Amino acid sequence: MSAKAPIILAVDTSDLELAKSWIAHTSEYVSVFKLGLEFFLNFGKEGVRAITENSDAKIFLDLKLHDIPNTVEHAAKSAALLDPLFLTVHASGGSAMVKAAVAGAPNTHITAVTILTSLSEADVASIGFAKSTIQSATDLAQLAVASGASAIVCSPLETMKIRSVIGKESLIITPGVRPLSMMGTDDQSRTMTPSQAIAAGANYVVIGRPITSAWEPTGVEIGKRAREISVEILNS
Repeated sequence: MSAKAPIILAVDTSDLELAKSWIAHTSEYVSVFKLGLEFFLNFGKEGVRAITENSDAKIFLDLKLHDIPNTVEHAAKSAALLDPLFLTVHASGGSAMVKAAVAGAPNTHITAVTILTSLSEADVASIGFAKSTIQSATDLAQLAVASGASAIVCSPLETMKIRSVIGKESLIITPGVRPLSMMGTDDQSRTMTPSQAIAAGANYVVIGRPITSAWEPTGVEIGKRAREISVEILNS
């Protein structure tokens, strides 16, 4: 294949060697690798460096920072030492917090999470959002972009509307992406297929278990699964 697909692979594991193996066997097809809380709490900065020091892997550091602006600025500054391509914060932390993250990591895409894809419409209402999920996510995206965030995380179901209000310059990243064969089989509530999400306006799709569940010791199957989804996206 001549180009990698706009896939961010969710490397959700507490086994560092397994993480390295997943990345090694999918890097031909995957653009970015997401290291989240499970990974970071197990291995910290040294774990991230262990992933990047002997590879050209681009990192999506998914820490979802959410605190007072001063704390978030210092946390972002510390995270920036790892040179992640993306660093997540919660848009619901407010304008000052997002601006603080941007100030702390000016060379990283500060990526604002709108509403988690595990939440249903009923969940969103029970938390206390006054508006619908799609409108609440759109409002949060607008706030974040106006505050300097250069990327947004949202459900694929909100992507089209968010794209229409934030324009073409900001990146949109969508988790909750599943092949048709895996729809409704896990804890994601607001989902689309990878090609549908890209068509709706996403720049990247986050995919984890649909790829990593194919792991076996030779790495053949996980590579095959990554290639299949990559081809689907690139040919759509």
